[in-house]
Amino acid sequence: MAAAAVAHLHRATGGAERTRVVLVLACVLGLSSADASTVGASASELRHALHIDNTDIGLLVAASSLVSAFATLPFGVLADRIRRTTTLAVAVVLWGGVMLWGATSSTFGDLILTRVFLGAVSAAAGPLVASLVGDYFDDADRGRIYGFILAGELVGAGFGFAVTGDIAALSWQAAFVILALPAFAVAWLVWRLPEPERGANRGRAGSEVRETDAQRLARESGVDPAETRVPNTPRLGFRDAVRYVLHVRTNIILIASSALAYYFLAGVQTFGAEFAKEQYGVNQAEANLVLLVVGVGAVLGTLAGGNVADALLRRGHLTGRVTTASVAAALTTLLFIPAIFARSALGALPYLIVAALALSAQNPPIDAARLDIMPPNLWGRAESVRTLLRSLAQALAPLLFGAVADYVFGGGRSGLQWTFFVMVVPLAASAVLLFRARSTYPGDVAAAAR
Repeated sequence: MAAAAVAHLHRATGGAERTRVVLVLACVLGLSSADASTVGASASELRHALHIDNTDIGLLVAASSLVSAFATLPFGVLADRIRRTTTLAVAVVLWGGVMLWGATSSTFGDLILTRVFLGAVSAAAGPLVASLVGDYFDDADRGRIYGFILAGELVGAGFGFAVTGDIAALSWQAAFVILALPAFAVAWLVWRLPEPERGANRGRAGSEVRETDAQRLARESGVDPAETRVPNTPRLGFRDAVRYVLHVRTNIILIASSALAYYFLAGVQTFGAEFAKEQYGVNQAEANLVLLVVGVGAVLGTLAGGNVADALLRRGHLTGRVTTASVAAALTTLLFIPAIFARSALGALPYLIVAALALSAQNPPIDAARLDIMPPNLWGRAESVRTLLRSLAQALAPLLFGAVADYVFGGGRSGLQWTFFVMVVPLAASAVLLFRARSTYPGDVAAAAR
């Protein structure tokens, strides 16, 4: 059965070597997600051991996310300039070391200091992974490939909730150690990856320009390029690169939409287990099991979203990637509301599973669409700008979720319930923005092809 699964994965990704790349990059993203989830799953134990409240728990996650947001900018420059696999491997080694350091903390101040250093090294993942995906894989497959890689992010979150969360019930320090150990193995695997040739899958074949599928459809449909002056020098200065990235209308919309969705997801990662225990009357192990089942739905959504988006593009739907994401975002908003007000895990589970499926289905099409609208020589820096703004939203989410639950709605079960309900509003805004992107995306694809 395992051999059949491996064979299927090889067929889906295009061979054993591509499968290895996908799995390694998925593990990198999984480490970051597992870390954030472990803090949330350990919330009760951290509160009791360090004498802190929900706001402090949110601050632990916010500290690393905020530092990571700004540290991603220099990593974006490095992604466009130097050997990416080596840089990423070194960052992951440091990542594991800082997590071990965090396990030795005895006070809240010590722990938050380690979170600051963790944010600085984990910032490498976003821009380096995005740049590597662009050069490892053809444009027609990127939605599907991103689905596999982002599934690793969700598996990591599930590991944080279900495995290290249960370990944290005995010792939160042990949970941090268990999470740190795989980082060194992942770093070794990243080190062994071949560095892809820059430009190998960037729309050029030899000296001739080779259009991507999206660019070909834009040309055949007679789409007028957006009024943006596309830079063509690989040594474009950082300030000019950022200025261009922030002038592409679809990119701004996708960044904002992604930030709003990740804002909600960060709150769920931090307080989801606590909410499940209070709202549905389950214990820690049962709460982790609920979130694990929901995570399976999220993994399926990630895989489905990329495949559906790529299929629509192959069938001639130029806006297929953006349309897939916008419909999924609307469904997410509608499905989370009944789950928030259900009083039993059994009653909430169907809504939670489908809502998580729809939420995660947005990400692969959005990530692939961002590569469609951005000149290849700016992929790393464009991703660093996106990660900066997304990480700011993620940094604010745990802090605001905790503060609103404690100080606006009075804490406890009711406080978390109404906080989650209010925080559905950003999800609705994300859906509105994605529907708007359907009108700007064709022109920006055509502009990127010039």
